[in-house]
Amino acid sequence: MVAVSEVERVLDRVYVAAEGASLRDEDKKKAVEVAALLGELARVAAGKAVTLVDAAAGKAYLGVIAARLVLGPGSRVVAIERDERRRAAAFAAFAALDAPGVAFEARAGDVADPRLWPDEPDLVVALHACGVASDHVLDRAVGARARRLWLVPCCYGATLPGDALARGAAALLGLPRHAPIRRRFAQAVIDAERALRLEEAGYETEVVELIPPTVSPHNLVFRARRVGEPVRSARARDSLARLTAAISGGWEGDRSSR
Repeated sequence: MVAVSEVERVLDRVYVAAEGASLRDEDKKKAVEVAALLGELARVAAGKAVTLVDAAAGKAYLGVIAARLVLGPGSRVVAIERDERRRAAAFAAFAALDAPGVAFEARAGDVADPRLWPDEPDLVVALHACGVASDHVLDRAVGARARRLWLVPCCYGATLPGDALARGAAALLGLPRHAPIRRRFAQAVIDAERALRLEEAGYETEVVELIPPTVSPHNLVFRARRVGEPVRSARARDSLARLTAAISGGWEGDRSSR
């Protein structure tokens, strides 16, 4: 376990106080989220020399604080972030941190660019990767043959790969057009498609609540471990194909009959 109070202290020292402010309520919520994910990392990597990718990193809260509280000497943190100001903030935070023996990089560009990813990272984390960035992280982690992935998606919409599948399923089932019902159903279908995609790629995957919804409504974490089991992959591939075929076929038939 990583204590929220420890995360708050590091946040205050290297991010917040450096800007002449104190922890706000949103910072304290961020500390809860970061502590929960760091607790996940600590269970498999505490004190070890690993390569950690902080994807769609923002100011790299996760990567920077992991370097101080979780990772062992010889570790490397690779933060991927396209916004230059946030990258600069990540560099400044790490420079102010006491993390002996841990190397830090902040690579500039889109998280979808495979050239930014190290080969076979031990750990990949993405906290609130917005919209399609979650799918890019998923695909790139698989492509880089990451050993473990923790993905916390944020925001859902028409740009997501699973959105058309969700809309087709809603139409096929004749769901009422009340926005909250459609939105929750779409999120479930999109996340189901993501989980099956990970399983198909050879990852044992769990989807669990990382934090209470009172902290953030985007509180699901995809916890994936590369195991490369052919039977698991084949079963997921079949489930995804059947789901897609059933929904696509039913949706097209439903629309053509109108």
